Formats: sequence, structure tokens, C-alpha cells
Amino acid sequence: MDILSVLQLFGGVGLFLFGMSLMGSSLETLAGGSLQKILETLTTSKKKGVGELKGWGLGTGVTAIIQSSAATTIMLIGFVNAGIMKLSQAIPVVLGSNVGSTATAQILRLGDIGSGTLVLKLLKPSSFAPMLAGVGAFIILFSKKKKLKNVAGILMGLGILFYGMTMMESVFAPLKESPAFQKIFLSFQNPLLGIAAGLLITAIIQSSSASVGILQALSATGAVTFGTAIPIIIGQNLGKCMTIILGAIGANKKAKRVSLSYLLFNIFGAIFFFVVIYGIHYTVGIPMLAKTVNRGDIANVHLGFNLITSLILLPFSAKMADLTGKIIGEDPVDEIEKEFMKLDDRLLQTPVVALEQCNNLMKQMIDRIQENYKLSTDLIENYNEKSFATLEKNESFADRCETALASYIIRIDRSDLSEDNKFMISEILNSVSDLERIADYCMNIAFEARDMSLTNTGFSESGLNEIRLITAAAGESLDRLFTAYRDRDRDSAIRVEPLSETIEQMRDIMKDHHIVRLQDGICNARSGAVFFDMINCFDRIAAHAGNVSLHIIKRMAANRSFDEMHGTTQDVSGEEFIRIFKEYEDTYLTPVKENISITA
Repeated sequence: MDILSVLQLFGGVGLFLFGMSLMGSSLETLAGGSLQKILETLTTSKKKGVGELKGWGLGTGVTAIIQSSAATTIMLIGFVNAGIMKLSQAIPVVLGSNVGSTATAQILRLGDIGSGTLVLKLLKPSSFAPMLAGVGAFIILFSKKKKLKNVAGILMGLGILFYGMTMMESVFAPLKESPAFQKIFLSFQNPLLGIAAGLLITAIIQSSSASVGILQALSATGAVTFGTAIPIIIGQNLGKCMTIILGAIGANKKAKRVSLSYLLFNIFGAIFFFVVIYGIHYTVGIPMLAKTVNRGDIANVHLGFNLITSLILLPFSAKMADLTGKIIGEDPVDEIEKEFMKLDDRLLQTPVVALEQCNNLMKQMIDRIQENYKLSTDLIENYNEKSFATLEKNESFADRCETALASYIIRIDRSDLSEDNKFMISEILNSVSDLERIADYCMNIAFEARDMSLTNTGFSESGLNEIRLITAAAGESLDRLFTAYRDRDRDSAIRVEPLSETIEQMRDIMKDHHIVRLQDGICNARSGAVFFDMINCFDRIAAHAGNVSLHIIKRMAANRSFDEMHGTTQDVSGEEFIRIFKEYEDTYLTPVKENISITA
């Protein structure tokens, strides 16, 4: 190995760590309800033990496809570091990833060493890393959408990470073909030296699949026995932890605990198999250890080590999480995290208490959304970065609330709950996604306000008057809605839907007015696009508020026959609806038609 190879090795490590950092930061920014829902679905279940099995299966399947338990675990470290996954969810996936890593050896047992179909080649990190980095770079250069740029950051991070892994492997690639290097496998009769050899070689190559493949190739000589192969395979499973240890550098303590769980898995497996096999060998004797092995035997030993170890440890996933906490410690828990910790699984034993915790978190979510509406609409005329940062923090909280509430509340046992509590479960479960969408639209308004500030774009006086009108109308719809939820106020609840209908008509009239302003040159195309986006956001906020009001009214009426998904709170041609609509028409719709301003 010359000085150039050493420099390439350092470059590979640097790319690896940078890719990990870029992927983690992009995930943290992008993390939202949808991704969390998928991970919750794949790693949790109402039935005890099923969530762990699902996570184990997920880890096995993903790793079998990408053929790298290190890559799977590194992605998990990124998810945990970003707060998208809980440690208790990640550990079963880690256990499964070790089993999935044996897929390569099972393929190589067919004699396909160094070859394979185009599909298999494309699934290797060395093949798709440039594609990921290229796609990510293309999106960053040519897209202006924030979410797409975050997705691109994840793609580039993964691409750079895998590229760094590939570079590290390529530095040592010539050693794989060296006869002297391969003979190392055959020179150890002492099992401890065999373990050390397997560990060292795998740590250098950065791939247990590659080192197992070399051992499989050596088995064709007929000189490799079970007694030689088993300790080397044990060492190889220890050596593959080096990549994971590197991946945890710079991560928070929870992410480091994912890395430690991977290390503990392989240490436990090594000790367990060493004690069992050589305990029997040195007392009773195992004649099979002198038998020569073929590629299939090596693949089966590799699979057996990881499968048996994972099945032994899977029921103790929670205990393993506790152990990693005692070794590494915990990150300080901030006030926001404390709110989610209140959804404690132990409270599921007392469903009424668990449901009240959900209701309290729902109110916290509502408070953040109400604050965000005020902040986002204030930014339209007075933009400042401090308010925008608060908006982002609140919006992230709302996203997490949606996922946490939806996954927790379905696990509450309804059998002993009162009828009102059962309606509350339905109310929360059906309302939380609409509330999260309201938070998203508040954030969209803030993004538009920021773009206006950066580009020095503004509305005409008449356009600004209309924005103020629809801001006031949508703000009242939220105030009415949140009062109805907190105070169980029917009068506030029944007013939300007529007001939502009013705002929809305001939007249509405002669009017509703005088209005229554009044609007359009063407003330009840039401000016109922002205007249309904003009034659509206000309309969608009111529409989602209307949806939630229906769920509230259904609970207050205790009427299961009421179809809140397709019905309305009252007859739109009825006297009460017409009366309320007329009030809002006079307050908001008529001024829009006449394009006059109002005072708050």
C-alpha cells in the first residue's frame, strides 16, 4: 500500500462521514408525518411482540436487497438522529439487518463470485451511489422547491456515503487477489487467532460479505475445514462493526445507542457460539470440525450465526435498549420531547388516562397551530426570521403530533370506555390529519411571505385589502373551531362550516378581481402568483377547519348515524345555516365584492 492509497483511504472516510452528516440533516428538515407513519406501521403493532417481528422482517428484507447490514444500520442511525424513529423501533430492525447481510453468501454459494445479473449489480452500493449523487445534484441545481431540495440532500448524502464506502473498499481491493493475503485464512489453527484474523481482515475490507466471499473461494481448494472456518466467520461478524462505529461519529446519544446495539449483537453472538461450540469440542469432541467445507457450508454457518443470535435477542429488544442507555447515557430531554413521552405505553393499562394524555397533546397541537396562523399572517406585511424559525419549530411539532397520536390512540382498548370516550377516540383520530394539514398551509403562507421579502415583492393596496379580509375570515374560523374543541361549545362549532362556505366564495371573487388587476397592470405576474397561492391556502385552512368541526359536532351529538365524512352539520337550506351565512356574508363577503378594507 503506497502513500496514494493511504490518501484515498482518508478521502473515503471523509466522504463517508460527510454523506452521513448530509443525509441526517436533510432527514431532520424533511421529517414529517408521512414518513413517520410508514416507519410506525412497519415497526409497531397493537399486539405484543408483533411490532418487533415486523421490524425484524423489515431489517432482514431491506438488507437482503441492498446486501449491506452496515448501510441499513447507518440509515437507522440517521432516522434516530433525526428523531423520526424511536430506539425501541430501530433495534429489531438492526437484529434483522444482520440476518439479511447473509444473503450475499447464499448467492455466492452458487459460484457467482465476481459476477451476476445486471439487476444484482445495480443493487450494489458501488453501482447506485453515483446515480443517487447525480440525481440529488440535478434536483438541487434545477429545483426551487424546498422539500425537493431536502429530498435531494438525502439522495446526495446516501450517494456520497456509499461512494465513500466503495472508495475504502477499492483501496484494499488488490489484497483480495493476493495469494499471500488469502493464505492468512489457512494459517490459524487456534480458534482465538482465527477470530482475530476474521475481525482484522473484515475491518480492513469494510465488508463482511467480501471477506466471507473470499473464504468461500478458498473453500474450493479443499483445505478449509469447519474448525478453520467457524472462528473466522465469528471474527468476520465482529469486524463488520467498524463501519457502524464510524457511522455513529457526530450523532446524538440515541443514534450512538443504535450503533452500540449492533456491536452488542455481534459480541453476544461471538461469545455464545464460541462457548457452545468449543465448550463441547474440548469436552466431548466434535468430529465434524475436521471435515472440509464448501461454499454452501460457509454460507449456512454465516446464516446460522446471525439467525440464531437474532432470534435469541429479539424478545429482549427493550432490555437491549435499556442496556445501551446505561452504557452511553441519555441526551437531555427538552420540553417538546417531554410532551411525547407522556404517551407512555404503560398508560395503555388504564385506557381513560391514556386517552386523556392524547387529548392533552391534541390541545398542545392546537395551541401551536393557532400561534402559527398568527405568526404566518403577520409575516405577510412584516417579515422577520425569528418568527419564521418559531413557525418551523411549531410545524415540526404538529407533524410529530399527527404520527404520535394516530399510532398511540389506536392501541387504546375501547372495551371498558364510556360512550363519550369512544366518540373522543373517533374525534381525535379523524381530526388530527386535518389539523396537521392546517399547520402545513400556515407554513406555506410563511414561505410565500419569505419569498416576497427576499424578492421585494408586494401587493397593490386593493390586493392587500382583500388579503386582510380573507386573513380575518380564516382566522375566525380557526378561533371558532378551537373554542369548540376546548370548551365543547356547539354554537362555535356550527359556525365553522357556514364560514368555510363564505371563504370559498371569497376566494373565487378575489381570483376574478386579481385577474382584472393583472390585466390593468396594477399587479405584476410575480405578486399575482403569490396572491393566488395565498388565498388558496386560506381557503384550504377553512375547509379543513370545517372537516374538524363535523367530528366535534358528531361527538357532542353522540350520534353514530351522522356521516361526518360526507354530511354537513345542518341543512344548508335551513333557517339556522342561512342566518349564520348571512352574518358572515355581511362581515366578509360583501366587503370583498366591494373591495373595501375592514379594521380588525
